[in-house]
Amino acid sequence: MSHFKPKPLGEQVVVITGASSGIGRKAAWMLAEKGASVVLAARNEAALHEAARQVTERGGRALVVPTDVSDKAQVESLAAQAVAHYGRIDTWVNNAAVSMYAYLRTQPVEDIERVFAVNVLGTIHGCRAAIPHLSQNGGGTLINLGSILSERAIPLQGIYCASKHAVKGFTEALRMELDHEKIPINVTLVKPAVIDTPFYTQAKSLMGRRPRAVPPIYDVSVAAGAVVSACEQVPPRDLCRRLGGGTGGVAAAIPVTPGHGDEALGRLFRLFRGATLRRAGRRPLEPVPPGTGDRFDHGQ
Repeated sequence: MSHFKPKPLGEQVVVITGASSGIGRKAAWMLAEKGASVVLAARNEAALHEAARQVTERGGRALVVPTDVSDKAQVESLAAQAVAHYGRIDTWVNNAAVSMYAYLRTQPVEDIERVFAVNVLGTIHGCRAAIPHLSQNGGGTLINLGSILSERAIPLQGIYCASKHAVKGFTEALRMELDHEKIPINVTLVKPAVIDTPFYTQAKSLMGRRPRAVPPIYDVSVAAGAVVSACEQVPPRDLCRRLGGGTGGVAAAIPVTPGHGDEALGRLFRLFRGATLRRAGRRPLEPVPPGTGDRFDHGQ
């Protein structure tokens, strides 16, 4: 296997998609504190500029590139602008993702296509745009954000689960191809459990009620720290360590027999009982507004 020893973070240029909130923004903050140059990509330019200001306040350097990762041309432009501004790319983090809550048999096809366009095609576009630049630079790191749901599906988020299974399969195949060609690019998959971000309240719900995350819920620094760790050292194939999912919740159902796991996870339907109606008709994948922050809205 061909591995690349990463530069110190103070010498790195790191591209992060989905950088306007949550794991992406927290990772940018943590990288900034170690002196990295960060390229921030998401759809909401105002939110990105806010994140960039916070990066510079923490000692890093920031470039804002508004990007819809589902658009191949925009992702290629993101890579080109990063290289034009900083001269190279050392690490690329495919973090942008969206979700929605719905029954699979009635979920609108256009919503399914949008989830796959962002979560799967966005990851593929990012890897393909990054690899030529990482190769020219002598090597680098690709970090794809999967999920504990890359391993085990749950009801009501079936399309999101399917997209994360696809990201896992793509990441594994890409790693083997790069190893075969002896291209020194580290490829790792980060698989967080339930992380305290606005991801859930930004998801579209067709359930008539707002979604609620499955406890236990872990601080965003857990997942962002895993991303930063993968940037600064040769990472393992998968960075899971359960990432908070060692007990309870979804992870607890993974090792058991399929039938028992299905029964346990079927209890997730209860998450919508008693929940207040809120943003139920929100369109999926709307840009995160400025000031959204890094935490899930736990209001009942």
